[in-house]
Amino acid sequence: MTFQNIASHLMCVNFSEQKRRLKANSREYNDQFHYVNNRIQTYKYNVLTFLPINLFEQFQRAANAYFLSLLILQLIPDVSALSWFTTIVPLVLVLSVTAVKNATDDYFCHRRDKQVNSRQARVLIGGKLQNEKWKNVRAGDIIKLENNQFVVADLLLLSSSEPHGLCYIETAELDGETNLKVRQALPATSELGDEISKLARFDGEVVCEAPNHKLNQFSGTLSWNEENHPLTNEEVLLRGCVLRNTDWCFGMVIFAGPDTKLMQNSGKTRLKRTSIDQLMNSLVLWIFGLLIFMGIILAIGNSIWEHQVGVHFRIYLQWNNVANSSVFSGFLTFWSYVIILNSVVPISLYVSVEVIRLGHSYFINWDHKMYFAKEDVPAEVRTTTLSEGLGQIEYIFSDKTGTLTQNIMTFHKCSINGHIFGKHKGFRKHNLQQMPVDFSFSPLVDSKFSFDDHRLFESVRFGDPQVHEFFRLLSLCHTVMPEEKPTGELIYQAQSPDEGALVTAARNFGFVFKSRTPETITVEEMGALVTYQLLAILDFNNTRKRMSVIVQNPRGQITLYSKGADTILFERLHPSSKDLMFLTSDHLAEFAGEGLRTLALAYKNVSEEEFQEWFKIYEEANASPDRDEDLALAYEEIERDLKLLGATAIEDKLQEGVVETIASLLLANIKIWVLTGDKQETAINIGYSSRMLTDAMDAIFIVESHTKKDVSAELRKAKDHMFVLNSRRSADENLQDLRQGMEEVVIGDYALIINGHSLVHALEVDLVNEFLEVACACKTVICCRVTPLQKAQVVDLVKKRKKAITLAVGDGSNDIGMIKNAHIGVGISGQEGRQAVLNSDYSIAQFRYLQRLLLIHGRWSYFRMCKFLCYFFYKNFAFTLVHFLFGFFCGFSAQAVYDQWFITLFNIVYTSLPVLAMGLFDQDVNEQECLDFPKLYQPGQRNLLFNKRKFFICIAHGIYTSIVLFFIPYGVFYDAAGDDGKHVADHQSFAVTVATSLIIVVSLQIALDTSYWTGINHFFIWGSIAVYFAVLFVMQSNGIFDLFPGHFPFVGNAWSSLGQLNVWLAIFLTTVVSVMPVIAFRFVKLDLWPTLSNQVRLLRRAKKKQRPLQRYMQQMRRSSSRRSAYAFAHQEGFGELITSGKNMRISLDSTQKVLPNRWMENLRNRPSDTTSNFSCEKPVL
Repeated sequence: MTFQNIASHLMCVNFSEQKRRLKANSREYNDQFHYVNNRIQTYKYNVLTFLPINLFEQFQRAANAYFLSLLILQLIPDVSALSWFTTIVPLVLVLSVTAVKNATDDYFCHRRDKQVNSRQARVLIGGKLQNEKWKNVRAGDIIKLENNQFVVADLLLLSSSEPHGLCYIETAELDGETNLKVRQALPATSELGDEISKLARFDGEVVCEAPNHKLNQFSGTLSWNEENHPLTNEEVLLRGCVLRNTDWCFGMVIFAGPDTKLMQNSGKTRLKRTSIDQLMNSLVLWIFGLLIFMGIILAIGNSIWEHQVGVHFRIYLQWNNVANSSVFSGFLTFWSYVIILNSVVPISLYVSVEVIRLGHSYFINWDHKMYFAKEDVPAEVRTTTLSEGLGQIEYIFSDKTGTLTQNIMTFHKCSINGHIFGKHKGFRKHNLQQMPVDFSFSPLVDSKFSFDDHRLFESVRFGDPQVHEFFRLLSLCHTVMPEEKPTGELIYQAQSPDEGALVTAARNFGFVFKSRTPETITVEEMGALVTYQLLAILDFNNTRKRMSVIVQNPRGQITLYSKGADTILFERLHPSSKDLMFLTSDHLAEFAGEGLRTLALAYKNVSEEEFQEWFKIYEEANASPDRDEDLALAYEEIERDLKLLGATAIEDKLQEGVVETIASLLLANIKIWVLTGDKQETAINIGYSSRMLTDAMDAIFIVESHTKKDVSAELRKAKDHMFVLNSRRSADENLQDLRQGMEEVVIGDYALIINGHSLVHALEVDLVNEFLEVACACKTVICCRVTPLQKAQVVDLVKKRKKAITLAVGDGSNDIGMIKNAHIGVGISGQEGRQAVLNSDYSIAQFRYLQRLLLIHGRWSYFRMCKFLCYFFYKNFAFTLVHFLFGFFCGFSAQAVYDQWFITLFNIVYTSLPVLAMGLFDQDVNEQECLDFPKLYQPGQRNLLFNKRKFFICIAHGIYTSIVLFFIPYGVFYDAAGDDGKHVADHQSFAVTVATSLIIVVSLQIALDTSYWTGINHFFIWGSIAVYFAVLFVMQSNGIFDLFPGHFPFVGNAWSSLGQLNVWLAIFLTTVVSVMPVIAFRFVKLDLWPTLSNQVRLLRRAKKKQRPLQRYMQQMRRSSSRRSAYAFAHQEGFGELITSGKNMRISLDSTQKVLPNRWMENLRNRPSDTTSNFSCEKPVL
């Protein structure tokens, strides 16, 4: 919720809303409660408020307020030793640059808000349907939605085009699932249909829960026609859903705008700052403390000097008119030195940091290797202040659907009667087989379907009975709904994408599922229409792990077709299929080893007598009080002695490069957690196919209990298991030590898989530490069936408890919470819309680009920023501390060493461009080496390149340089005479000598610090020295003095001083003494303690051939007993929905016999997450 939305809530009288009460078609009644409208507002400023609000925000930054205070002090003549323009020029520059950046960002927010709020909705107003902008929709309005439209707000479903008020929705924006879900209007309101007059007269009153984030819960009551109707989540359409396979529906707005459950789960927009930002804030405080300390020292020195010596000069200096006591003189001197020494924290530092970050952002935007040409989507930086944070990521939290996967299921391989079809290790590529099979012979084929093995096509063509029976099973045993467009195009609406993939495969191989009724299924088999009588659907559930259909063909043959998990079906096979079972089992192991979603297929012919006897048992079970248990027994009765047909292998297509990217990120010591709303088995399969889970792991822990006690027990069991293995591997280690630092000492690879209902308990106060300890000790963590809020909570937990730098990546609205909560949020422009992108800091088109974003751009940004900060603090301490040393030789009079123009231009002209060039272009290794050696990323995770220790080293280096800069020229000038015999030890000559030495030393230092030379670096470094001399001679010339005599007092000094040989001797000695120790130390360090980047550069120089990253990643073939993930993608109850006929667009004859059912009640009562343990060769706990 935005700042403005929160403010509007605070002004509402229903601030402490406990229950929501609203009436349909009555804006006057609903307005009394001051409910928010559907407007979304993310911008902060308008034309009138921009300047005051922006300045107020900027001066809340400690550095800006500090420099404003300095400016005020400089306006006091008795205090300031420097002109006010030395501070106001850089301050105005900083404020202007930041204001322009903020205005630009807010402008784009205005554009995005306008785009969303201006979408059109059909709203019933005054008895007519009118086009209304989304932002004007209010609670209580009645909205008309059409097929494939996004749901405008949280709606109570009133009626739809489907029978019995049904409608189908896709919830990918909410939970990442693309399978369709069913919602049904109340019978009382479904009769309203699409008659506008009835809908306009509808005046039902709803009393329901207050706005909240619970996606799967809703409770309320509809009062209408003197009757009360309970409301549940099954009658509600949430904002972010898409209406599918439903021509139209009408709904009443319950929650609008920021009150919708989607927005409640989006989380608050937080100001994100990198760890370097936070460190700089603390360092600035330390520097400020040092500044105060130096000011106090010099002020005390001034008081003592004034008391003992200065009192004798008052008759000449007229100091009594200003300070008549040494104490007051010291007080004024303190503030004068605060002004003079303020350059230890120059305001140009913040300008330079912003410029460097902006440059890094443009490098990401311009990276053509992160441009996705297929969709014309480049990488985009949406927040420019986090670039170096990309080089410090320790944890990645990733969505699954649409982020790791393409949301596309493909029929990849199959095993039929002991033969594998599709590419496999024995597959021979003849000239014919190099091309995909041509399916264009039939107008009903799916043009997107592709298969490479021509042998399967030939087997179908020549009438192989086993192959025909295989595809006949796929065309009959499912819950898919067909839809034929007026153009003749056949569309399948599948409850799960993998089920759609199997039916599509049968369609392309000549077995086209055409239509269905509650009692029939029509299939076009090799061009001939065949109508089967649908006698029964034996529905899927998590215990059965299979589904079956019983059909009767036109010849009267009754057949049971079954598909499901092989571990379940193999137990029900006839002994005659034993040999085929062993062969198929080997094939399934090969399929599973490639991360494919496998499924076994079997059938059996049933006699008329056997079926009639079983059907009596089925009818009795269907009417039994213990219906579920009795039906399960009835299903077991007939699902036996099956004949094995073979197995299917579906590929849940990963995005291109996902496996390589994950492997590379893991080598970079980045832990990857998958947070998905999808089912457990589906998530596990993706874990295997992406190589985050392997059979080589020591153990996979599954936490799926529903009670707090059981969750605690499972976590404790996992923890103890790790301790047992580690104690065996390190018997000499003390077990107590292991418990104190579990994550650091755990040896071996472990994975944790936890369900959303278990995560609810794991995130409670008394279990959260144990959960975090176990999870962080695992190599891979998969949280499935989690809500958007739980995603955000997990990210926040790791971020705060582990103090780790986190990155969240996702593509849907259900990922917005974690994207906002993580240190860095990455949105993927995927199939679930652009909501995640609009709320992200960085957007990319594919997950694989995360590798370049982190290992190249992130690492370089961190490396460059750290080198920039180290050098910047060094040069400014070297520059400023000369004033401190000079104070002891000038009577603590707050006299500056340098000319005031040199002080003004040092940071913004003389030394700004070289350090910017280093901060923008420097690189220790090239981009290919960043990818080939992911361990180069680890210094950023460990804050090795810039930390408090590095900062103090920079300070020490700066102090050393300032001592050299001051005392060598001081010693040279102490008793020196010029070529003409005149004394040269005047203040102006000394100032020019020290300033010239400083420019040369810091320029040589940055040359030593530069690892990657470009023409720009050469131009800026050597050009800055040339600019210094040019400006020096101009500002100390007679001409400029004649024009502005009060501002340029060093007239003629440059020519006079730099014409002396001893001045150049002093500059040379100062440069050598300042730079040579640094060169010597770096040679020794490189020889004795080379870093990994040093070693990589040495390898490059030696021209040794680098092995590509793929050589590090062995494609391991898994041997596993786990097979099918397909059955788990179903939701129990759809078979009953089909046989009931309530989703059919036909009118049932009253004499037709319909099996007794309670389909909708059963569908509602089924838990949404139907998962169970599966067997595995590795320990699964």
